[in-house]
Amino acid sequence: MAQYDYDLFVIGAGSGGVRAARTAAAKGHKVGIAEDRYLGGTCVNVGCVPKKLLVMAAQFADGFADAQGFGWQVGETAFDWSRLIANKDKEIKRLNGVYSKLLDGSGVETLWGRATLTGPHEVEIEGKKVSAEHILIATGGWPVVPEIEGSELAITSNEAFHLEQLPKRVVIVGGGYIAVEFAGIFNGLGASVTQLYRGEMFLRGFDDDLRPALAGEMKSRGVDLRFNINATRIEKRDDGLCVHLTDGSQVIADVVMFATGRAANTSGLGLEAVGIDMDEKGAVKVDDYFQTSVPSIYALGDVIDRVQLTPVAIAEAMVLVQNLFGEGEKLSMDYADIPTAVFSQPPIGTIGLTEAQALARGEEVDIYLSQFKPMKYTLAGRDEKVVMKLIVERKSDRVIGCHMLGADGPEIIQGLAVAMKCGATKAQFDATIGIHPSTAEEFVTLRDKKN
Repeated sequence: MAQYDYDLFVIGAGSGGVRAARTAAAKGHKVGIAEDRYLGGTCVNVGCVPKKLLVMAAQFADGFADAQGFGWQVGETAFDWSRLIANKDKEIKRLNGVYSKLLDGSGVETLWGRATLTGPHEVEIEGKKVSAEHILIATGGWPVVPEIEGSELAITSNEAFHLEQLPKRVVIVGGGYIAVEFAGIFNGLGASVTQLYRGEMFLRGFDDDLRPALAGEMKSRGVDLRFNINATRIEKRDDGLCVHLTDGSQVIADVVMFATGRAANTSGLGLEAVGIDMDEKGAVKVDDYFQTSVPSIYALGDVIDRVQLTPVAIAEAMVLVQNLFGEGEKLSMDYADIPTAVFSQPPIGTIGLTEAQALARGEEVDIYLSQFKPMKYTLAGRDEKVVMKLIVERKSDRVIGCHMLGADGPEIIQGLAVAMKCGATKAQFDATIGIHPSTAEEFVTLRDKKN
């Protein structure tokens, strides 16, 4: 008789949890997974996937405007928010079904309900207790709402995907990628958007040549960007929601959205009861092998608050399962040179060190920077610039940072990420023949150093 009901039990059926469950089951182990909300987690339901669909919808406004410069006569256009949301919901439902089939097809047993840890090897779901040799916490993150007067009148990104109608006036509070992306979405779909950020410049941690360049492009599109300012309270009035600001001014909106960060989703899991250590933000503490302070319990993904990206959670899951059920030397996760993107308008793609990060480490570097109008906009008549930047370690000539603001930036950077992961040098970039005419070729023809 088996000592435990499962070899592995996963709490949370998001990207990381599902990958861990499926991979372990494929190796012949008995696996269970608990979910209390929806399959696929934040990314599939209220994150990357629906957000990218809304970004794509917003980009059509540019397409219609640009078309005239290329000889197209575009007639009267109209946008239907309800149709977009309905079609988005249909696609998300399809993906939920895909996740269900993947779990079932792998032999993973899915249990619905909030799971609570009741011991180092025991979990309770809706009154049913199950045991497992290994337990994995993969419950992701959840939006944080500041505790100010009237904050209950605001929404987060979770609710933004389910608004019944497109608001005419939107105030977005925050300066991270979620705030910036939704400012572009609502603005592109025709809403009047005000974005508030308490700091000097949004997108902290991204390269300092790209951040102000994006701010300039967003302002030129009509987004009312306000830096060094914050909301102090929200008041419901006859003409809408009145947001009171730190400088004493007010702004009226139909919707106020907080995009002020995400916290580990650990409430009600029973972590404290079984002795799992958490940091001051509530994220689960783990070692290099994702093991918590309780040896039989592991955690990964957004709940450990290392790198909050879906592909990272999936990669962490692969490392964990190999260590638990594979043979050979233990693996640890490599967090170096992780490419990422901001699906702003225009978008940012980036990998490696920023100029500031490289200098802070004491690196001697050469900086290559280019800013130009891409070919498409010459006929479109749009005054939008592309910014491209390479950070090169002077001693080794290795490219240690690659950054781009402009159309297709995320797609271009994904390809360059392979080169950087292989340790490509600036000389190898220079020796690569460009595809002409393309925006991407600028990365292999960059010769001008930043002053």
